[in-house]
Amino acid sequence: MMLVISIVMGIVPLLGIAWTIATGTITTVDGLFMSLILLTLSAVFFLNAYWELRDRGALAFLDKKKVAAEATPKLTPKVAPKLAPATQDSKPKESEG
Repeated sequence: MMLVISIVMGIVPLLGIAWTIATGTITTVDGLFMSLILLTLSAVFFLNAYWELRDRGALAFLDKKKVAAEATPKLTPKVAPKLAPATQDSKPKESEG
């Protein structure tokens, strides 16, 4: 329901801009500022609709990078083979004598 309200309330200011253009008051300072205010209102409501669609998962097709990353298999890092522990001393012992 909130999604529908946001979309409708996003379209209404655009109709106000169309009315401002149709009456010819867009060329005045008042018409220019009215159009900017109406565009801002429209942007706020459409942003709310975007967030609502994103939360519902309806915009999953926009996350191509995320989907592609999940589709590729995860590579395991190469592990160096374990060496057997050295049991002998690296320095040769001097023979007694």
